[in-house]
Amino acid sequence: MQLDSGAVAEGRITRVTDFGAFIQFENGETGLVHISQIAHSFVRNIHDHVREGENIEVKVLGRDERGRLDLSIKELLEEPEEVPRPRAIGRQSPQFEAKLRSFMRDAKERTTTGGPKKPGGGGGGKRKK
Repeated sequence: MQLDSGAVAEGRITRVTDFGAFIQFENGETGLVHISQIAHSFVRNIHDHVREGENIEVKVLGRDERGRLDLSIKELLEEPEEVPRPRAIGRQSPQFEAKLRSFMRDAKERTTTGGPKKPGGGGGGKRKK
């Protein structure tokens, strides 16, 4: 079996890592399906999509500079009309938001006025006797 770019082949998942799944083919070659090539939606946990020992059909995207196979599961799936986006992180607590606004306001004042105001109205120069 020749595994050229564009070929579709079935292989067995031999190892699943946080960054992708390794697929072994009948001819003994092994390739990687990177986590970004698992599904059209954002993949937070690869173990929710693939399991070690599972037989799966993949598309060969090509080979990297070291001759290793780059594979995709996503390329064989029908693309949804609208790709779901990762959920946004909820708003921070009101106290955090207030502190952040205060910090940003103070930082802006320091950059526009040349530094923080000194207490006591002194300009920081020599004292008169």
